Amino acid sequence: MARKTTPKKASKKPTKKARKPKPWTPAEVEEAFRRFRKASPAPQTELQSVNPYTLLVAVVLSAQATDAGVNKATPALFALADTPEKMAALGEDRVRDFVKTIGLYRNKAKNVVELSRRLVAEHGGRVPREREALEALPGVGRKTANVVLNVAFGEPTIAVDTHIFRVGNRTNMAPGLTPFEIELKLNQVVPDKYKLHAHHWLILHGRYTCVARKPLCEQCIINDLCRWPEKMVVTLPLVGRVDRRA
Repeated sequence: MARKTTPKKASKKPTKKARKPKPWTPAEVEEAFRRFRKASPAPQTELQSVNPYTLLVAVVLSAQATDAGVNKATPALFALADTPEKMAALGEDRVRDFVKTIGLYRNKAKNVVELSRRLVAEHGGRVPREREALEALPGVGRKTANVVLNVAFGEPTIAVDTHIFRVGNRTNMAPGLTPFEIELKLNQVVPDKYKLHAHHWLILHGRYTCVARKPLCEQCIINDLCRWPEKMVVTLPLVGRVDRRA
């Protein structure tokens, strides 16, 4: 009678761990923002506004929505209500009618009217310049406060949206698990002279070049600096190289 033999278990080969991309050197970060500045010396927000108040409203409305979608809805609204007093007088129902094409419009209309009332009651109808006061308003979080401080008041803040979150992680310039973590890292690595426009450059880069599904690596002006392992390597001399040993 033949012996029963048990098949030998296949030996498990140790799998190679994916290499962590190297962090950017200060010289590389400097070079990236030098290129961004050369390509667009004075970038602007794409949200349409006429004053700090309408900017605040536009940014609140842009949460989980596109700037283009907000820009379609706000001109008619701002034509009637470009101050907190006028917006509060307009009322939630009327505001809702103007912004109903924007996602989460019911809650946003409620926040816009309530923050307008709070501005009148607590700040004399003016948009405060202090982060804490801004974040105390309905519908205003850290990102919204950063945009208002930067665009309306010229503060060198960095507002991390979905585009900057993607660019920071994909390029490995400022990787992080949360927007706040990426904001802190960008504040650490971006040279002071570039901070005023840094978030605009990164947003526009993520919106039009380093897009979510099929990034346009062949058009990327920081392709040779990027650490994304899946990038399309561009061999054309788009820009000058930088010494990574610096």
